[in-house]
Amino acid sequence: MSSKRFDKLLEPSRIGPVKTRNRIIKPAAGLQYWIPGGYPLAEKAKWLFDAYARGGVGLIIMESPRIEKGGKGFRLDEDKSIQAMAEVTGIIHSHGCPVFVQLTSMANWNLAKSPDHDTRAPSPVCVFSEMDNHNTMPREMTIPEIEEVVERFAINAKGARKAGFDGVEINTSCTHLLHSFLSPFWNKRQDAYGGTLENRTRLLVAIIREIKKQVGQDFPVTALINGIEIGRFIGVEQGECLSLDESLQIARIIGDAGADAVQVRSHWIGRHDASFLIDHLCYPEPPVPLKTFPLELDMRLNGAGANAPMAGAFKKVVSIPVITVGRLDPELGEKILREGKADFIAMNRRLFADPEFPNKLAAGRFDDIAPCTSCTQCKDEDAPRRCRINAAIGTERPYVIEPAQKRKKVVVVGGGPAGMEAARVAALRGHEVVLFERSSRLGGLLPLAAMVKGLEVEDLPAITRYLKGQMTKLGVRIRLGKEATPALIEEMKPDVLVLATGGVAALPEIPGIQGKNVKSNAELHRMLKFFLRFLGPTTLRKLTKVWMPLGKRVAIIGGGIQGCELAEFLVKRGREVTIVDSADALGEGMISHLKLQLFWWFRKKGVTMMPGVQPVAITARGLTVLLKQGYKKTIEADSIVIALPMEPDKELLRAFEGKAAEIHAIGDCAFPGLIVDAIGDGWRTSGSI
Repeated sequence: MSSKRFDKLLEPSRIGPVKTRNRIIKPAAGLQYWIPGGYPLAEKAKWLFDAYARGGVGLIIMESPRIEKGGKGFRLDEDKSIQAMAEVTGIIHSHGCPVFVQLTSMANWNLAKSPDHDTRAPSPVCVFSEMDNHNTMPREMTIPEIEEVVERFAINAKGARKAGFDGVEINTSCTHLLHSFLSPFWNKRQDAYGGTLENRTRLLVAIIREIKKQVGQDFPVTALINGIEIGRFIGVEQGECLSLDESLQIARIIGDAGADAVQVRSHWIGRHDASFLIDHLCYPEPPVPLKTFPLELDMRLNGAGANAPMAGAFKKVVSIPVITVGRLDPELGEKILREGKADFIAMNRRLFADPEFPNKLAAGRFDDIAPCTSCTQCKDEDAPRRCRINAAIGTERPYVIEPAQKRKKVVVVGGGPAGMEAARVAALRGHEVVLFERSSRLGGLLPLAAMVKGLEVEDLPAITRYLKGQMTKLGVRIRLGKEATPALIEEMKPDVLVLATGGVAALPEIPGIQGKNVKSNAELHRMLKFFLRFLGPTTLRKLTKVWMPLGKRVAIIGGGIQGCELAEFLVKRGREVTIVDSADALGEGMISHLKLQLFWWFRKKGVTMMPGVQPVAITARGLTVLLKQGYKKTIEADSIVIALPMEPDKELLRAFEGKAAEIHAIGDCAFPGLIVDAIGDGWRTSGSI
């Protein structure tokens, strides 16, 4: 294969006077890595942007500083923070990459963690939704306050130039403050800033012109806008929302005002994050027919390329470059560019998964690109930003795997994600590596997880394909169908033994747990693994829609990610599901915004969720639980499934004690967790061998 497949994607271009190395843009996304105040510089942020720039991306757009006074994160209105950010831009420029910074005002967001936040907006409008940040009624902004917004943007733009940024992006998307002025749903003002489109764009136009006036006409100003605003998911009439026609007019207006480019996305009123529309329009299932939007947006099931038709409409009405975004890959990006629907392709999570992806693409090293599986782990608002496939993300050192000082013989036992990553990194460091997997295929529980989740939601098989391919290239000897016994390891005499054999199934001590109506995760795994020997995850997933060894009514013991994802799987196969857990909250291990979406769907589908209850007995009638109030209740069920998290294998280290000079237990056999934890454990362990 030749990189000429991506000639358009890889060709240099321009935004205003700034030349980009190619047409791939790293868009702004909140990292939450910054130290409050912006100084001293956060090392983890510095090394991530170093990796992006070194990896060959055409342009980086950094996340927004705090425009308003106060708040967390870096700033561009204070000298110390400006000096710290100048170090970052200097690193990025040293690799020949330009960098913009996004400027965003979130004055209209109700920040639950900041009770003293002054929530203000163009009008006192809010949306009472469990999936929205606008559940508190804001106060209407005064004219002086609106004029102050213009000043704050100009001050921060001047700070951006002083810090070495090559341009700024004005964020008028999602439900941030500037979008709320543009939208007829949010803006009900009767003065010069409301009503007509000319009035609703007045603030944005003033900001663009003031930045150009104070910072210079040669300093690019781009705008990120919603091409369309969707309200029907929460019962808002579409006529009340910002339409595509109005967005096209806005694009012309800001182009005339001096904007140098426009990035187009879509937005769902019922959720502040636009990625809900693109990533999870179909999660857990499509809420509306996919072809009911303007321009007949023909979305794939996973939403990839959903914004491209809108970007194409913008291309017809503006003369400035158009940027599109939304779960794009190189093939789709090249197609969009060749069809003239956009000038630039923004990719966020693909670059998060592999910052070197542009360089690998240009070199034709397609198999070496680490895949993004669309898990959205990097967008979890309740945890540090991590990546399932790229464990370097969020570390405080360069994203470079250094050669080992001494070559060692390393044996890895277990071919799941932890073991495969440990073998890959050890081989990359120059060690001699052998990996044993007692089953006939690599991946551990990944094939089963792929069958449950569905490839249209997350491409889990891509993890195995990538890691297997890398191990093969690096010379790892993979021994499938071979159990690594203590005697075999003793005979091989490795310098390092890495145990990654997985956890053991948890089985609570409940009367009736051995009943015929009880299925454990381990039992279901064994059964499904048998069929996976002959059928792929997709085929087996289809088969389970007509056949499952479970009754109509199912009670699931375990309300963590394992139980919740199993419940979703069963509901889609016509089962009546109850989830019980002794914890006070369900969904442990789930990404926060996906949990909100899934639980909303559970309520819609009639799933009974019972946190804070203790299972006490299993009978032929079903599952008996002890409620918080102190009395018992029997949940009538035909089948009970144990879906508790795995437990560590406490006997494993004892069995292999003394078989190697250096022994490590990683992944679920040591600390059961998620895929991101397993791969991270493998990466860290082999990085220190």
